[in-house]
Amino acid sequence: MKFLESLFESSLWNSRFVILTAVIGSLFAGFAIFYMATIDVWNLVLHVLHYGDADLTAEARKVLHDSTVTHIVEVVDGYLLATVMLIFSLGLYELFISDIDQAHGSKAASKILVVNSLDDLKAKLAKVILMILIVTLFEEALSIKIENPLDLLYLGASIALIAAALYLSHMAEAVGHGGHADEGDKNEDEKAAH
Repeated sequence: MKFLESLFESSLWNSRFVILTAVIGSLFAGFAIFYMATIDVWNLVLHVLHYGDADLTAEARKVLHDSTVTHIVEVVDGYLLATVMLIFSLGLYELFISDIDQAHGSKAASKILVVNSLDDLKAKLAKVILMILIVTLFEEALSIKIENPLDLLYLGASIALIAAALYLSHMAEAVGHGGHADEGDKNEDEKAAH
């Protein structure tokens, strides 16, 4: 009976390796988004080279300018989404499979990729997702047509809500570190200086 129990527990414990499908899938999805965003940057650079053409009218230059700014925001959005996938992939691996030795052992390694708990992973992902939402709002705000005062009020309210979300996330981080946010930033700066 003890043998069967040991065999079952071993199988149960090793079943955690199924998470490798999510780790590899998320990593490939992140690479795919990095690739797509980089191709978008390349195409953007090719289009921007025509901005200085002498035969370009002022109206065409304005259209090129506006579309370039919109595409830059889309590229930032793509890179942020790819970053989410990378953090998610590494976080799942660290939580379910094993600690990544290079992330914990090296002083040069980024601590954003070190995940110690599920709450830690959720907090890191929430920060990047909040940034994606901010970038998306900025992208939409570039193309919004303000036709009446209510449209302006909606735009102002959305900006105020984003500011509140940033403030609350910053305060939640400060509470999580057991002090004020400014003190946490100061302590991190002091550690970096040493």
